[in-house]
Amino acid sequence: MMGPLSILIAYLVGGIPFGLILVRIMTGKDVRQSGSGNIGATNVLRTTGRTAGVLTLVLDIAKAIFAVWLADRLTHDAVLWTSFSALAVLIGHAFPVWLNFKGGKAVASFAGAFAYLTPVPLLAVIVIFVVLVVWTRYLSLGSIVAAGLFPLACWMILHPEWPVLVAAVGAAVLIIWRHRSNIERIRAGRENVFRFGRTV
Repeated sequence: MMGPLSILIAYLVGGIPFGLILVRIMTGKDVRQSGSGNIGATNVLRTTGRTAGVLTLVLDIAKAIFAVWLADRLTHDAVLWTSFSALAVLIGHAFPVWLNFKGGKAVASFAGAFAYLTPVPLLAVIVIFVVLVVWTRYLSLGSIVAAGLFPLACWMILHPEWPVLVAAVGAAVLIIWRHRSNIERIRAGRENVFRFGRTV
């Protein structure tokens, strides 16, 4: 019983829209009406500024860590339920029940969930992410490539049990799919470059 409950809790925690909440508190505005319309840290950074962007990033990572940690505790280290809870927190962020299933791209939640579940493979793809962002200035490209390589990193570094690999593959597919509009803009040469501050 605790396993399914842990997945449900992870989904609900993942759906907490910290970006929306912070921008509303700090400016009185709805971040969904600005920039890309996304509730994640990147759009908050571009539309509201560094403080709001960094806080959104930290809180989105923290909520995912908490959700997976809680699943680990509730299920007594059951890898099946902990792994599926890691995936559930990403799904919650991307499709939150609180916002009619219209959420963010789940990159920060991905980092938080797998920082707890598989920290070494995550660190490996974060290095790739940083290199790509510095080289191209495309946060989206770094996210897409890092997510795509993550299941391979998990397999090569950890040789984990199958639920971990399923969660890793599911996370990669979700993040790449959520970035499909970014992929189109990158191909067209119209993708926004990264600047650490407000741009709109």
